[in-house]
Amino acid sequence: MRINLEGAKEIELSDKPLFDKYFEKFSPEISELTFTNLFIWRKYYDFLFTEIEKHLLIFSKTYLTKWKTPNSVKKNPIYFIPPIGPYPGEMILQLFREFENIEFHKVPESIVEYIKEEFPFGNERFTILEDRNNWDYVYNKQDLISLAGNKYRQKRRWLNKFIEQYNYEFSIITEEHIDKVRELQIEWCDMNECQRNEDLLEEQKAIDEALDNYFKLNLKGCIICVDEKCVAYTLGEMLNNETAVIHIEKAHIDYEGSYQAINNLFLKNCFETAIFINREQDLGILGLRRAKESYKPHHMVKKSTIF
Repeated sequence: MRINLEGAKEIELSDKPLFDKYFEKFSPEISELTFTNLFIWRKYYDFLFTEIEKHLLIFSKTYLTKWKTPNSVKKNPIYFIPPIGPYPGEMILQLFREFENIEFHKVPESIVEYIKEEFPFGNERFTILEDRNNWDYVYNKQDLISLAGNKYRQKRRWLNKFIEQYNYEFSIITEEHIDKVRELQIEWCDMNECQRNEDLLEEQKAIDEALDNYFKLNLKGCIICVDEKCVAYTLGEMLNNETAVIHIEKAHIDYEGSYQAINNLFLKNCFETAIFINREQDLGILGLRRAKESYKPHHMVKKSTIF
């Protein structure tokens, strides 16, 4: 059976049950594979999807020419993320047999190893490159809650400083909090000059989508307010049976320790069944890499690009 991508459609909110069915049956390893992530970033990537041979294929015909430099020199390359289904590695190989102009991004190590086993001496049809900038940082949840030991000494200091210095109120996000979250997000964008940074502008659009559809997406979030002003918020959800993923975390830099507080209090009050916390990637941004490394990840979810 040849693969036909012409029947693919755009991702809509009404597609959530279908995606969730796949994610429940085939537990995701990478942070990108939640319906929330795919939905809120769908316009940025111009995502399309289709079901082929019991697999969900998600791709974009425009992303690699609109936003990112392709790895290959082939004309009009199509951007794929890993297929969701029983045999994702074999589906990738089948797509490479049928299409010349494709690239697979954010491919986890388990799929890469399958492909390497199929072609132990390499294959002239494609190249595999590690994508360090998109590796996910995964932490032991109890480590982030307890902040025990010398390695977390500075984190404890900032957390305790916030708790002692401010008369704060911590809340799980409900409908009454959404406007306060928006106010902080706008203020955060002003402080970080989002208007001058195209990536931050696109992130702002994705956050707006998340807040507009917060309850329909079944997100979990919390907010910290000081004197009724929102100073920190975060949004996340379960990625698989043992891992929660944090999609968004913002705090007001004028409130010392606010980032440490929102991180710590969120995990103390949500995701009771989670063992690990996936805090997504650093995108190659040096400051973000240092911040994520400073929390001492339990392990990394390695990803590669295949083209």
